[in-house]
Amino acid sequence: MKFFVDTADLDEIRDLAETGLLDGVTTNPSLVAKTGRPFTEVIAEICDVVDGPVSAEVAATDAEGMIAEGRALAKIAPNVTVKVPLTWDGLKACRALSEDGTMVNVTLCFTANQALLAAKAGATFISPFVGRLDDIGLDGMELIRDIVTIYDTYGFDTEVLVASIRQPNHVKAAALLGADVATVPPGVLRKLAEHPLTERGLEQFLADWKKTGQTVPRA
Repeated sequence: MKFFVDTADLDEIRDLAETGLLDGVTTNPSLVAKTGRPFTEVIAEICDVVDGPVSAEVAATDAEGMIAEGRALAKIAPNVTVKVPLTWDGLKACRALSEDGTMVNVTLCFTANQALLAAKAGATFISPFVGRLDDIGLDGMELIRDIVTIYDTYGFDTEVLVASIRQPNHVKAAALLGADVATVPPGVLRKLAEHPLTERGLEQFLADWKKTGQTVPRA
């Protein structure tokens, strides 16, 4: 499974990229707005830090506008992925941009039927929002299961990019279902490495080592 981080915070992105575990970045207008900086400048800097796909979302709602904005965004860097909403106009824009050779992330997916349409429109990624479905009493992971099954059955190349992840268990469930990508807030991504028994074990090992009075040589 690939890990994308869902943020426009350059400090967070640089720190996580240093681990070598970061495969890409997703942003949205709300995340970029928090930086207080020009949109294209932020996207360009992220693309310099991360080699993998960097999602940059269009602001237009009509197909013609989305296509024009998408083509402009794609010129920022080769790894820009244009993000469009799952509407009829968004699907039209997805088809046109995909035919240009641009990576497209179709976002705000909440049904398997929507995901099927996005794949047929040539989407590189489909972004189902599991947390928002959970918020209204539905099972977000059931949607992931359905999409993975449909895509596998028909051999679609579109990657399932699980979004709106709220907790580490969302990541595990998505991985077990065979999703291609999880885009995760920085705080949740860091929690994947945490466990109280790991911390307790390390404390014990260090305490025992200290008693020996030895040191480990460093190169």
